Amino acid sequence: MESLLFSSDKPILIEQFRNVFSDLEPTEIRKTIEELKSEYERDNRGIRIVEVAGGFQMVTVANFSSYLKKFYKQKHTEKFSKPALETLAIVAYKQPVTRLEIESIRGVNADGVVNHLKDLGIIRISGRRGAPGRPFVYSTTRKFLEYFGLKSLEELPKMEDFSSLVSSEKANSDSKLEAIK
Repeated sequence: MESLLFSSDKPILIEQFRNVFSDLEPTEIRKTIEELKSEYERDNRGIRIVEVAGGFQMVTVANFSSYLKKFYKQKHTEKFSKPALETLAIVAYKQPVTRLEIESIRGVNADGVVNHLKDLGIIRISGRRGAPGRPFVYSTTRKFLEYFGLKSLEELPKMEDFSSLVSSEKANSDSKLEAIK
């Protein structure tokens, strides 16, 4: 299991472990992974096993990032534009949500941003609304959880946590966040 975790660049689901270790029950697989996880933490190693997007993945310890940056001499993080982050927040908190609902909250056309986020695999079409015209509804993907290091959507910060940010934003931004609620 440790070798699989090490060699994979994506979280591995219990079901995927089960395909390899068919003689083990899911509870036994989880127990083994938790033991490995504890061992890494106890020995204060530079790698940890974390639960992300419903699976498990090996990651480097955050407080060693400066050494990794020096080693690789580059910072590889994809940055989202403000419109993309706004749209992504709306989808994450209001999903499933239509493009028209996104546009009514943001106050601008969202076609390009929605298509870009879809192309990146961060959001997806998750169905159709029963309203006239049967518009597509959008939801976040597993890749969204992986990118933000979340086990599930329940780990998203609560909207109340943003209250201090809201008070410092302009009225336009205030209305956008209120519309998300």
